[in-house]
Amino acid sequence: MPIRIPESLPAAEVLIKENIFVMSEIRAMTQDIRPLKIAILNLMPTKIVTETQFLRLLSNTPLQIDITLLRTATHTSKNTPFGHLESFYKTFDDIKQEKFDGLIITGAPVENLPFEEVNYWDELCSIIDWAKSNVYSTMYICWGAQAALFHNYGIGKKQLPEKMFGVFRHCTLSPSHPLIRGFDERFYAPHSRYTDISVEDVMACKDLIPLAVSDEAGLYMICSEDGREVYITGHAEYDIDTLSKEYNRDIEKNKFISIPKNYFPNDDPCLPPKNIWRAHAHLLFSNWLNYFVYQSTPYNIEEIH
Repeated sequence: MPIRIPESLPAAEVLIKENIFVMSEIRAMTQDIRPLKIAILNLMPTKIVTETQFLRLLSNTPLQIDITLLRTATHTSKNTPFGHLESFYKTFDDIKQEKFDGLIITGAPVENLPFEEVNYWDELCSIIDWAKSNVYSTMYICWGAQAALFHNYGIGKKQLPEKMFGVFRHCTLSPSHPLIRGFDERFYAPHSRYTDISVEDVMACKDLIPLAVSDEAGLYMICSEDGREVYITGHAEYDIDTLSKEYNRDIEKNKFISIPKNYFPNDDPCLPPKNIWRAHAHLLFSNWLNYFVYQSTPYNIEEIH
């Protein structure tokens, strides 16, 4: 998919080196089509890394996508240069009068806080509410999924005895559902979180469809009945070395952290891990864009409601 992003965005150089079709804004303007408008609310501290991960996955279908990067106004990242945020990111106030075909809300390292104590909680709730009538389909990732399930359905999170950390095997629950069309019956995905949601709470909600689950990591993929909300509790977007970097970071800080499960060969952190989730990560985002965004969103974007 030709993704339309500024040529000066750091992700552009990375993706071009990977032979991913990145379309310049000038060339995009010459094509007589309506691109899909996708916004990414990036709540992760390492924003440049995260935006590159999601742009890579959004590039894998033949449609043109116009990307808008969003940040919170009520919290400023300490790990991303302010110049980068000023150059490439907008706030909710900048775009709240617009309509979008799709929105991705990422995870955030705030799981150990009650939702209401997160300093941008009110702003996030406003964005979630706005999305219901201004975005055709929204994908919530990890903590973002927990936050939206709590705000939309009152489904709370529970603290885990230790971090859910590693690459876990999942099984599909509804293989014919478009979001997991083409998935193997068993597939892998990374998780990195300290909290979880109850399978029973989700099953009790008539508006939600559980689509994939892990014996070890619990629910992984949930979709609303109308397909306009998708909840992913793990991190399909992670690079091959993301868990390794998290592990080494915590070790350097003398934090207790177990070796990520099913990640390093023979559980040896000195050995390079293998990426066993990449194909399903691409398929997940391709299915979402195709079946829940492109195939369903109105051609006249102003008709989204």
